[in-house]
Amino acid sequence: MPISEVITFLAAPFVMCLLLAGIHCYLGLHVLARGVIFVDLSLAQVAAFGATVAIFFGLDHHSPGTYFISLASTLGAAALFAFARRHEKLFSQEAVIGIVYALASAAVVLVVDKIAHGAEHIKDILVGQVLWVSWHDVIKTACIYCVVAIVHYIFRKQIIAASFEANSQKTAFWDFLFYALFGVVITSSVSMAGVLQVFAYLIVPAVVGSLFFTTIRARLIFGWIFGLILSLIGIILGHVFDLPVGALIVVCFALVPVILLLLSPVLRRKKFAADTKNCV
Repeated sequence: MPISEVITFLAAPFVMCLLLAGIHCYLGLHVLARGVIFVDLSLAQVAAFGATVAIFFGLDHHSPGTYFISLASTLGAAALFAFARRHEKLFSQEAVIGIVYALASAAVVLVVDKIAHGAEHIKDILVGQVLWVSWHDVIKTACIYCVVAIVHYIFRKQIIAASFEANSQKTAFWDFLFYALFGVVITSSVSMAGVLQVFAYLIVPAVVGSLFFTTIRARLIFGWIFGLILSLIGIILGHVFDLPVGALIVVCFALVPVILLLLSPVLRRKKFAADTKNCV
């Protein structure tokens, strides 16, 4: 295939990955600050459950009906998580998140068992089909993300305070708004990229960025660059070696923190030597 045709074919998937990196890197900083690392997996699985139920009743995978059923399921879980944060002394929020994830996962298996080609649907839920997105999908997703970004910008002080400040009193509404907006993003993302890819975009750049930077702005810029580079690598390798692009992107993202963890003793020694030199 000529290089021009390859670029044309991969352009929409690459722009979609940039959109995913752009919104999820920012939301990942909030998730880390809140200490609810697996909230994305849980909400994504709830969104997938809603989509699975819609398909069970005969709706098309990318139809508006499927989207709104999935969104309604996600918003319900978002309300539950916001409620759970107010009662953390009785119920650990992370435990509630894990329970909802297990519930949604098991429910998906039960529903998929009654759907033709259920195994293919499970694969789509996990890693999506980002390589086959159209420019219409890109524009629609960009519009949804823009609305969410605008709301985040307008109420940035309140939402950032609810996530990053230790005093969480009187933040029930802002908690719900955060999780509701998060649910809108997750619902849109899962239908394109799948549960695992969305989790990779959300958590990995935020975790790696926190190792090297202290400010929100620096971590966010790093996350965008990080996501751009690894998305490009994943898409190119997937196309060259004819591998599932979504799964390959997840592998590329996940390998980075694993490698950094294995190198942590060396990095720690270098940092200690540099600190010692500066003290002399």
